[in-house]
Amino acid sequence: MSTFQTHIVGNQVAPLQDYSLYDTDIVLRQAVQREGAAAWDAALREHGAWLGRAHTLEAGEQANRYSPRWVGYDRNGHRVDQVEFNVAWHELLSGIVARGLHSHAWQAPATQSAHAQASARLGRQVARAAAYLMQGQVEAGTLCPTTMTFAAVPLLQNEPAGAIDFAQQWLPALFSHEYDPADAPISAKRGALIGMGLTEKQGGSDLRAITTQAVAQGAEGRGQVYRLTGHKWFLSVPHADAHLVLADTDAGPGCFFVPRWIPDGPRNEVRIRRLKDKLGNRSNASGEVEFEQAWGMLMGEPGRGLPLLLQMAATTRLDCVLGSAALLRQAVVQAAHHAQYRQVFGQPLAAQPLMRQVLADLALESEAAMVWAMRLARAVDQRGDETVGANARALVRVGTPAAKLWVCKRAINAIAECMEIWGGNGYIEDGPLARLYRESPVNSIWEGSGNIMALDVLRALQRDVEGLAMLRAELDLARGAWPAYDHALDVWLMQVSDQLPQAATGSARAAVDAVQAIDPAQARHVAAGLARLWQAALLIQTAPAAVADAFVASRLVQPGGIVGELPAGLDVDAILARAWPGIC
Repeated sequence: MSTFQTHIVGNQVAPLQDYSLYDTDIVLRQAVQREGAAAWDAALREHGAWLGRAHTLEAGEQANRYSPRWVGYDRNGHRVDQVEFNVAWHELLSGIVARGLHSHAWQAPATQSAHAQASARLGRQVARAAAYLMQGQVEAGTLCPTTMTFAAVPLLQNEPAGAIDFAQQWLPALFSHEYDPADAPISAKRGALIGMGLTEKQGGSDLRAITTQAVAQGAEGRGQVYRLTGHKWFLSVPHADAHLVLADTDAGPGCFFVPRWIPDGPRNEVRIRRLKDKLGNRSNASGEVEFEQAWGMLMGEPGRGLPLLLQMAATTRLDCVLGSAALLRQAVVQAAHHAQYRQVFGQPLAAQPLMRQVLADLALESEAAMVWAMRLARAVDQRGDETVGANARALVRVGTPAAKLWVCKRAINAIAECMEIWGGNGYIEDGPLARLYRESPVNSIWEGSGNIMALDVLRALQRDVEGLAMLRAELDLARGAWPAYDHALDVWLMQVSDQLPQAATGSARAAVDAVQAIDPAQARHVAAGLARLWQAALLIQTAPAAVADAFVASRLVQPGGIVGELPAGLDVDAILARAWPGIC
C-alpha cells in the first residue's frame, strides 16, 4: 500500500464569511452615532449581518462571474432591447431596494410643516451612507442603479404635473421597497429604477458638445413632450424604467425624462447598440444607445438642463466616495484576515514588524476615507436645516469633489497593496482581491474625472464668499492639539490666498478675489492639500490619539512615497486593534 502523497493542503487561509460587516467595524459604528444616525443602529446591524453571510457573499461573486447579456429581439422578431442578468444580481438588488438604499432618504415624513419634515429627515442620509458603505464591500455593480435612482428622485420631486404626473405614478414606484425587474409600463410595476444618459463619444466631459437633438411635438417648455434623436456613448443602467437624458434644444441643452415605455403607448424608441465590455463593474450593464425619435418630457426650465443634471451628478459623487471607501475597507479587512492566519517564517504574517507597518498604514487610509465620507453625509442631511443649512451646503460644494478626487484615487493604490499581502492568491480571480482591484478605478473616472473634480474644488472656493469662512471654521475645529496640523493648515491657507486667514474677520470678498488668481494648473495641489487637512482634522476630533498622531505624522509632516513608510515611534498596535478584531 503506497503512502506517497503529493497534495496536502496547509497554511491556506479559509474564506472570511458569516461575519457582521457592522459589528466588526468600530469606525463605522462610531460614525453612525456621531453623525446623527443612532436611530438606525438596529437596521444597520441587521444589514451588516445579511451582507456577511456566506450566501450573500457568494451572490456577489456569481453576479460578477456571469455578466449581463443584451437581448435585442424576442423569439418572434420584435425589438425588445432587454438586458438579462444572473439571478444573483436580482437577489442583491432585492436586498438593496428592501432596505431603501435607492430612495428612502428623500421620502417626506408624514409631518405637516417643511421645517418639521426637514427635522424628521435628519440622520437618514448618514444611515443610508453607512448602509451603502457596507453594501459596496460585497458587490459594487448593483450600486450603479442604486445611485442613479437615488440621485434622480429629488429632481423628480421638484417637477410639477405635466405630461407625466410624477407624484401619482413614478414617485410611489421609486419609493417602493419591492424590487420589480419586469420590463413593463410603470402602471404595471411594483417598483422602479432610474438611469442617466449624458456622455457622447465626441464630447466626453464636455457636455455642451452634445449632438443629441430634442424637438418639441407641440408647445415648448417644462412638462412638454419632445422627440429625441441621437446617441449616448455611455447610458447608465440601460435596463432601467426611465432615464434622465441630456439633449439640445433651440433654447440650449435640456434635461429630458425618457421612460422605457411611452405613457399609454408602446415601448419607447431607445435602441441598445451594445453593452460595454468593462474592466470592472462587470455585474452591471452599461450601454451604448441610439434615440430614434424617442419620447421625452422636458424637466426644469428650457435651456437649463446642464445645471439640473449636474445637480444629479453632484449627488452621485458622494456615492463614488462611499463606494471607494467601501472597496478600500473590504480590501483592508481581507488583508488583515489573511495576515492573521497565514504563517510566515514560523509566525503569523500579522506578527511580522514590517507587515504591521503596512497594515497600519492601510488602516489609516481606510479610516480617514470613512470618517470624511460620513461627515459629508451629515452635511447633506443638514442642507435643509434653518440654522446650519448654509454652512452645510458650502461644505458639500467644496468637500464632495475634493473627497471624490482624493479618496477614489488613493483607494486604487491601497487596494493593490492589499492584494500584494495575499501574494499570488490575491491576483487570482478565485479570491476577492482581484475583483476589488478591478472595481476600484471606476469611481475615480465616473461622474467627472480627477481634473474635473480639482477644478470644481477651485471653482467652489472662488465663487462662494461665505463658503471660504465656513471651510476655515470647519478646519479650525481641530486646532490646538497637534502643532504640526496647525502649521500645515496655515501653510495651505496662505497658498490658497494670503487673505484667507483674515476672511472670518476681514474682507471675505478680498479672499475670494485672491483665490480667483490661482493658476488652474495648481487645482490638484489645492484640492489634495484640502483633502489631507480635512481628513486630519476629522481624525484629530474623532479618533484615538494614536490614530490621529500617525495620520498627521505620515500625511502632513513626513508623507511617504509607498504604503508602509510610517515614521518611527507610532503606536501601530493601537491602530491595528481598531482596524480589525483580533489582528493584534
